[in-house]
Amino acid sequence: MITVADGLRLPTNGLDYTILAIYFIVVLGIGFAARRSVRTSLDFFLSGRSLPAWVTGLAFVAANLGATEILGMAANGAQYGAYTVHWYWIGAIPAMVFLGLVMMPFYYGSKVRSVPEFLLHRFGPASHLLSSIIFAVSSVLIAGVNLYAMAIVLQALLGWPQGVAIVVAGFFVLAYITIGGLSSAIYNEVLQFFVILAALIPLTVVGLKRVGGWDGLTDSLTSSHGDAFLTAWKGTGIGEGNPLGANWLTIVLGLGFVMSFGYWTTNFAEVQRALSAKNLSAAKRTPLIAAFPKILIPMVVLVPGLIALVMEPSLGKAGADGLQYNDAIPVLMRDLLPNGVLGLAVTGLLAAFMAGMAANVSAFNTVFTNDIWAGYLKKDRPDSHYLMTGRVVTAVGVLIGMGTAFIASSFSNIMNYLQTLFSFFNVPLFVVFIIGMFWKRTSAAAGFWGLLSGTVAALINYFWLYQQGVISIPSEQGANFVSSIVAFVVGALVMLIVTLFTRPKPVESLAGLVYGTLPQSRLRSTGGTPVPGMEELPAEGDDAWYRKPALLGWGALVLAAVCYVPFSF
Repeated sequence: MITVADGLRLPTNGLDYTILAIYFIVVLGIGFAARRSVRTSLDFFLSGRSLPAWVTGLAFVAANLGATEILGMAANGAQYGAYTVHWYWIGAIPAMVFLGLVMMPFYYGSKVRSVPEFLLHRFGPASHLLSSIIFAVSSVLIAGVNLYAMAIVLQALLGWPQGVAIVVAGFFVLAYITIGGLSSAIYNEVLQFFVILAALIPLTVVGLKRVGGWDGLTDSLTSSHGDAFLTAWKGTGIGEGNPLGANWLTIVLGLGFVMSFGYWTTNFAEVQRALSAKNLSAAKRTPLIAAFPKILIPMVVLVPGLIALVMEPSLGKAGADGLQYNDAIPVLMRDLLPNGVLGLAVTGLLAAFMAGMAANVSAFNTVFTNDIWAGYLKKDRPDSHYLMTGRVVTAVGVLIGMGTAFIASSFSNIMNYLQTLFSFFNVPLFVVFIIGMFWKRTSAAAGFWGLLSGTVAALINYFWLYQQGVISIPSEQGANFVSSIVAFVVGALVMLIVTLFTRPKPVESLAGLVYGTLPQSRLRSTGGTPVPGMEELPAEGDDAWYRKPALLGWGALVLAAVCYVPFSF
């Protein structure tokens, strides 16, 4: 286990705990309010597909803005410097735009209830069951990351035993999801988004003032870590050395394409928020709306990591105080915030932990109930049976997450662990999706063997080639980038080879599942009644210029590119 750094205890008082108590009461209140709208399994798992785009968009970004994002990216900022912006501007925004503009019409139009269910329609039961199992495992592992992160922070900051912290947070997540289903999780994520920002913005502003503003921060870091530490691309030439241990090719292909697209386009914990939108236009806009706050998140996550490195130069170094990179945010909270604001900051961290865990637990209960339980174990039962199963599975998912929390303890940087999981589970899914969506000839057998071989290849590359020293990779993050590329290439090659020797599915069975198989004109020929995979006519008001998905998508890409400019020279 990681030992908690000494000396991080916060001087909390009654005011701080009052703020925390009010937050918990509001969270449960939202759960009870959402319960009134839960009458069917569709209500429980996908909010009845009734939510507006601005709600699903904020929930989309909040589901990602969990403990792993805040603590992990602040740790990355302290460890890798400005190279951390790659996880946002090249490692998130292009994939989010691609999801909104290209993939959501397939997901939402096919009326699937989960990402694995799409594979059932495209490739058949074998790929569907394998992807469901893979996703269920990854969901509870990632939920465990959030619980473990929360436990170590609350033990350090408030003195809560790790077991108590895990049980308390797990109980509240279990309560509001079981009561109100996905609607409760989503509305709480919207609340959590603003609570998190209310905690991080004061921390960043006060921290910058303490280190002499941006100029003082950059001067200190340049003198201690060199010029390249505050640039995004310097030192990333092939053969050059940098703290990240990756070159521009592995950054662009490994992070920017394979890992990023694999996460954002196939991770059901995110896609589920878009599937709960009220219509196709809202579903397409969900990740595009989320892209804009995502672009600006480094301001309140990366920058505090840099500030912590200036204020605590021993961060991440072996020493008596035992401070690790994961301690960057807690260090600032301890040193900078007064009571009241301190309580808000602790509440923001708890909100982040709960948002990340709730996103994965709600995705887990949906996939297990609809794709595994209803798909293969208990078919054709009444809808009430699956609604009750979903509530029971929620409790099971929380309990398993508590158990997997301790697996994360072997990683000193939480984000390293999370990226490792993504390279194992999300990248192989992505290669199957992207080839299956754009190549009609791809066979059902190719989908199964591509998914299996990509997963196995990533595991072999990480655990044998990298950890056993067969190949030399400078850092764990660099190894994750390489594992992602290996998984993608192996999965794609296996799909190509298997497809050439197996029979493809009939073209008529691929309508709406493969790009170009169902033109927009078909909607009018059916009298306006949507069929799976079909584009919908815009709802009233959705054709306004500021709601056009293409404008939102290209606007996000341009803004992300502009943000790179100050960190490129």
